[in-house]
Amino acid sequence: MIWKSRLSVPGSSTPPAFLFLLLLLSFAFLQSGCATNNSPPPPPQIAQLPPPEPPCATPPPQDEDRDSGLPVTAPLKDPKIVIKKSQKKLFLYSEKKLLRTYPVKLGFNPVGDKVRQGDKRTPEGCYYICMKNPRSKYHLSLGLSYPGIQDAERGLEHKLITEADYHRIIERISRKSIPPWDTPLGGEIFIHGGGETWDWTYGCVALRNKDIEELFKVVTVGTEVVIQQ
Repeated sequence: MIWKSRLSVPGSSTPPAFLFLLLLLSFAFLQSGCATNNSPPPPPQIAQLPPPEPPCATPPPQDEDRDSGLPVTAPLKDPKIVIKKSQKKLFLYSEKKLLRTYPVKLGFNPVGDKVRQGDKRTPEGCYYICMKNPRSKYHLSLGLSYPGIQDAERGLEHKLITEADYHRIIERISRKSIPPWDTPLGGEIFIHGGGETWDWTYGCVALRNKDIEELFKVVTVGTEVVIQQ
């Protein structure tokens, strides 16, 4: 009777030593990390890569009302021209640094993309300077590679041009030469002088004579030109 009273808890038939041992085993089991868990493990972290730069990217935004004020001399390193029709401005970059901001005049219909010959609109998209004319009747001129590939694709889809016209445009653009200017899409779009007044061109971009003189000296055939609304 004495032994039983020492090992028993009043009102319980379980020995206290056994309860203490059970608590120790439970604590050790939980600390070992082997407790069951029905939730799935967290997914592995995957590094997020930046999206690739589009082929016709605009240079990073800068204070476009203030250019660098540095002398613009030829040859420029990695030159690029961006024309913003809504602002009526041409931005000249070198190695993504803004060098000059020029006011421009546009076609009689300055809003909207050029679609066909005679619509008097300035095209929008990615082009390049395909020729330089020092004897232009508009002082000086830089020819733009319109129509480009996207213009040709849209023209073929809307049945404005034939497949033969389409392939002629693609072939010329692939060689970075002057595209055909005799299709229903139009052509002979230039950056030239005579831009001292109002929007008067048939789709060209007109600069003041003093501005086209500076631009003409420092850009070369093949310079990228981006035209945006």
